[in-house]
Amino acid sequence: QVQLVESGGGLVQAGGSLRLSCTASGRTFSSDAMGWFRQAPGKEREFVATISWNGGNRYYADSVKGRFTISRDNAKNTVNLQMNSLKPEDTAVYYCAAHPSIATMFDHRRLALWGQGTLVTVSS
Repeated sequence: QVQLVESGGGLVQAGGSLRLSCTASGRTFSSDAMGWFRQAPGKEREFVATISWNGGNRYYADSVKGRFTISRDNAKNTVNLQMNSLKPEDTAVYYCAAHPSIATMFDHRRLALWGQGTLVTVSS
């Protein structure tokens, strides 16, 4: 069974940090782009960050640029999201996703494989 499992969410004060992890299983994801999206209550799921299969290309939403860092470890089939200087507006459920094409990773509507999500709550 192919699946993505996120972890690392929690409650943190504004200005704090969290590190999210996503572990993929069921097949190798070393040839796939991987990335993170988030969805706040009542809002549409939005792109956060994505990384190419070899880590050579990384893209971020403007709202997180300079604060979040995406990385991956193909040997462990994991992708991570280091989140620093967190703001209350970062509060959301964060989801991991994967796709063979990094160009597809910017639009959640084109992605079919998702994890269950991990909740990040940033208090002011």
